[in-house]
Amino acid sequence: MEIDDNVLAAKSLVRFGVRHMFGVVGISVTSLANRAVALGVRFIAFHNEQSAGYAASSYGYLTATPGVFLTVSGPGCVHGLAVLSNASINTWPTVLISGSCDQADVGRGDFQELNQIEATKPFSKLSVRASHISEIPARVAQVLEWAQSGRPGGCYLDLPTDVLHQKISESEAEKLLTEVEKNRAKPEPYSISNSKIEEAVSLLRRAERPLIVFGKGAAYARAEHVLTKLVETTGIPFLPTPMGKGLLPDTHALAATAARSLAIGKCDVALVVGARLNWLLHFGEPPKWSKDVKFILVDVSEEEIELRKPHLGLVGDAKQVIEVLNKEIKDDPFCLGNTHPWVQAISNKAKDNVAKMEVQLRKDVVPFNFLTPMRIIRDAIADLGSPAPIVVSEGANTMDVGRSVLVQTEPRTRLDAGTWGTMGVGLGYCIAAAVASPDRLVVAVEGDSGFGFSAIEVETLVRYQLPVVVIVFNNGGVYGGDRRRPEEIDGPHKGDPAPTDFVPNAGYHALIEAFGGKGYLVGTPDELKFALSESFSARKPAVINVVIDPYAGSESGRMQHKN
Repeated sequence: MEIDDNVLAAKSLVRFGVRHMFGVVGISVTSLANRAVALGVRFIAFHNEQSAGYAASSYGYLTATPGVFLTVSGPGCVHGLAVLSNASINTWPTVLISGSCDQADVGRGDFQELNQIEATKPFSKLSVRASHISEIPARVAQVLEWAQSGRPGGCYLDLPTDVLHQKISESEAEKLLTEVEKNRAKPEPYSISNSKIEEAVSLLRRAERPLIVFGKGAAYARAEHVLTKLVETTGIPFLPTPMGKGLLPDTHALAATAARSLAIGKCDVALVVGARLNWLLHFGEPPKWSKDVKFILVDVSEEEIELRKPHLGLVGDAKQVIEVLNKEIKDDPFCLGNTHPWVQAISNKAKDNVAKMEVQLRKDVVPFNFLTPMRIIRDAIADLGSPAPIVVSEGANTMDVGRSVLVQTEPRTRLDAGTWGTMGVGLGYCIAAAVASPDRLVVAVEGDSGFGFSAIEVETLVRYQLPVVVIVFNNGGVYGGDRRRPEEIDGPHKGDPAPTDFVPNAGYHALIEAFGGKGYLVGTPDELKFALSESFSARKPAVINVVIDPYAGSESGRMQHKN
């Protein structure tokens, strides 16, 4: 009996570990999606390729396995480019698979023709084409392996239409699959120099004001237990990047998040684990950091360490490196202790800043500012206990305020715009989180602008009945509507809405109701508390439209950290 390429591609995906796929089907790839489903893959079908891809990439992060998304050729593949680039910037394992035109018709203006290999190369670790059905198993295995090897990122697999219609015997297909499976490379453990480990421990031991910084690379590596051991053994304060929050609870006594400026400005040795010294960490440079600080940088990429030129670089998986550090410390332990001046300074500053913030948060401001509803959401999430919900945060003011107010107590429970500050990721991330972690509720806290990029995917939530509650902070536009100065309101089209304006009092809650989901319109604390209580208990798709004072926000560019 013969099978075609769609069956062989589906068999290859399943054989090499793919359990979920995301995408938008159409001519050339519909059969592949159907075949994958028939073989046990759960396929989540979207309206927009970018949303599907953002789901795949965050699935890759949450599961530490490549997230796979499927598109049609030409424009479908082009829509995937934003995802490949975002995945590579965030270092999340992601594979884009697209159909492409018949190889015999290349250059003749075929339907949706595009040189997709060349189009994807600038944004991917690897771009390959299966030119014949016999190449399918090897190509599928190759992109999956490349996506997660070394520094994870995006990869691309091109499946021409003519190849998708080629056939092969079942016995030959099984032979190809077995051969590729047998020859798949096993990841080699990193070799970590003993002398460098000893030097790192010595630097931390001798430091007067040490700091441990960790990011989403440490979260991806599942380093929470070894980091907890390191922090609690040594008594060194820690600072997570936004998506590193939750590896240790934000409520931990050694958390320096609320004393961020003091921590990075005064530390003399900083152990940075799975986080890059990019704009999120002020490039590790003055004036935010001391000019004399010594960085110990732990990263899977030797190139990253060479770029940053730290005092000491440790190349390796975050979890493995910290395990070795812990073993070295165990032989000659040290601990700063609660009365150490540095620990006390961080603790006192954090408590002072938290107290000042709580004064503002305790006020019930109506019409809503950003703080009042964010406090109510924080408290409602805390009441759920464990397993904690996965929080998806997207927007300008909404994300900035949420980062300071919302509390993460468990690992990988925060997804946001990430290293690139990408808008439009929200609903895709929500869907991936619900699929990857079905035991957790997913709570999205979205600005109305961020929500608008992917709002139609609320239909996808309803279609698959995913436990996602989307909370939209509705302040009538980007940053809050018309913020123009009088001298900016001029010209023949001055009567048009401002570039930052949306329709006032938009009924975002009605959008999900159109598809059978539950919508809430809220403008007071009691209304919001009721909506959160009911929707959290139901664990069904819902949108809560929170009306915010349009003048409560401000223009937000880079994420600002003021603590």
